This record gives sequence, C-alpha cells and structure tokens, in this order.
Amino acid sequence: MKIAVLGIGNMGFPMARRLCDSAAHQVHVWNRSPNKAQHLASFGATVHQQPAAAVAAAQVVLSLLQSGPVVGEVLFETGVAQAMQPGTLFIDMASIQPREAREHAARLGQLGVSHLDAPVSGGTVGAEQGTLAIMAGGDEADFERAQEIFKVLGHATHVGPHGAGQMAKLANQMIVGVTLGAVAEALLFASKGGADMAKVRQAISGGFAESRILQLHAGRMVERDFAPRARMSTQLKDLRNALATALDIGFEAPVTRLFEQLYAQAIEHGLADLDHSGIFVELARRNSMD
Repeated sequence: MKIAVLGIGNMGFPMARRLCDSAAHQVHVWNRSPNKAQHLASFGATVHQQPAAAVAAAQVVLSLLQSGPVVGEVLFETGVAQAMQPGTLFIDMASIQPREAREHAARLGQLGVSHLDAPVSGGTVGAEQGTLAIMAGGDEADFERAQEIFKVLGHATHVGPHGAGQMAKLANQMIVGVTLGAVAEALLFASKGGADMAKVRQAISGGFAESRILQLHAGRMVERDFAPRARMSTQLKDLRNALATALDIGFEAPVTRLFEQLYAQAIEHGLADLDHSGIFVELARRNSMD
C-alpha cells in the first residue's frame, strides 16, 4: 500500500517509522520543516518538498498536523485535496474540533476522497511501541479499509460518524487534563503535610486512585522530569477545543473550564514547552514549593 504521512513531529515521526518498518507499505512523507522528514529517508521513506507531491500517488494519506486550521490550510490551500486521486482515503489523526472534521469530510467528499477523523491517545511511547488508542469517526467501510494501517499503530475503535472520533479524543483530553491536575495537587498536598511523595504514590497504587497517569506521569512529577512528550500548550489547545465544542452543542463543562484556566495561567508563567505533567510546576509555585 502506498501511504503518505503529512506532519513529522513528535508523533508523526515514530508512527511513520513503524509504517516504514512494515514491508507491506511504501511510505511518502512531508513536513513543513524538511529536516524532520529527511531523517525518515534512512528508514526507506520517500521525502517530498511539497505536500501535494507526497499524496499524488497515495492510496491512504495520514495527517498528523498541528491543528484544525493547519489541516484545512494544507488540504485546501496547498493543492493537497486536488492532488489526491478519487478513492483516496484521508485519515486525519490530528486533534481538532469535531465541526472542523465534519467540514473537511464534506469538502473532500465532493472530490471523491474518503475521510476518517482518527485522533490518538498514548503519547510518544504509544507511537513508538504501536500501542496507541485510536478513536475513529466516519463510514464503517472506510474504517474497515484502514484496519491494515491501524494495526501497525495500535488499537482502533469506530465510535460513530464524521466528527465522533474527535469527540472521543476531546473526552479523553478532558479526563487527562483534569487527572493530571488532580494527581499533581494530591502529591503536593501530601508532601506539604510531611509525607514522602514517592511513597504516597506507591501506597495508593492499586486502590481506587489507580490510573495510567498515576503510574506514568506521577513518576515524572516525583522525579521532576518534565521533558516534553505531550506539551502543556497542546493540552491547553485540546481543553479549549473541548470548551468550543461544548458551546456548539449546548453543554456545560465547569470542570474543564476550571482546568483550562489553570493550564492557561501556567503557560503565562512560562511553562508552555514542558510536558503536560508540568502542571505540577504551576501548582508547586502557587504553594511556594518550587
């Protein structure tokens, strides 16, 4: 299968590399900053200077671009949509607003191009190991067609029509953002009261507070390891997309709004490029525990 990957960043690189490692696929790649894409040449990818050239012969195109507006720009202002042949399947794995996904699907459909919105969860570790959770919205037949690719990248679930994949991802990011804040606050609270933060994490593991975030991100908090895997700025973008969607559908989300404000203030204090577990740093600062 000929596959094009647009967007070779923290997630796009390991995902494209896994596709390169599969002998069943020919992989074409493009990135706005060419150097990032060029590194994939040694793994067998064909690197293109223009996105339209990357997709011209592809049967499936994966998007791992930054945001909804960027996806729209690359699709409809750089010639990508017109360069894709009728029958091509465009799989948008970026995290964007559901209404943007539906708009893109409708416009591509007019050109005979199929569309799935299929954002992922699992971070760079999941991308490297092929264990991503993939949430797909679109036609069932297109979802089945994408299974050969999804199996290389992780486990996919079809959650509904166009836009439903993005709804699932926003729900995921609401839970992630809130839970990161709850874990950080709880560990700092325990430490302020005289308990050993690492031992508290150990003690509550396996109880009702158990979670992937307690296991993975709380470890980073204890070690003060905030090297970016998923950035604070990305978490804030996702929370704001969730709030914008909540407004669209008439849904009140007070908990998400509270955490959107917390992440926004953290970024105002210079934490934008930390891992999203860096919300710990903001809460530590507020409690004079820097």
